[in-house]
Amino acid sequence: MASSKASLSNYRQSPRKVRLVADLVRGKNAAHALAILAALPKRASGPVADLIKSAVANAGEGNPANSLIISSVQVNKGVVLKRSMPRARGRASAIRKHSSHISISLTSKPAPKTPRETSGQAN
Repeated sequence: MASSKASLSNYRQSPRKVRLVADLVRGKNAAHALAILAALPKRASGPVADLIKSAVANAGEGNPANSLIISSVQVNKGVVLKRSMPRARGRASAIRKHSSHISISLTSKPAPKTPRETSGQAN
């Protein structure tokens, strides 16, 4: 079984929002996942789709997108940029701009077993 990986670091959206998109495609066929993401109205769907396309390209020429399964999608916390916003009476409140690290790994489907292998009889 061939496997391929792709990752995206410091994507400027919070991990909580990206995980909503990642949960939709986990365990799905790569071609089916790209079709789902094309119709999804979430901001993270574009970068996740690009990441899947990159992982399919990393798998090589002999592995079409419909023969690859998304085995794992991880969305981890990235760097938090700390900013401040002026408030009343000379005070400031904190603004935290979250980022995400996304990594995807694909595996190829196992070859279907022939009837001879499943029956357990050898000639």
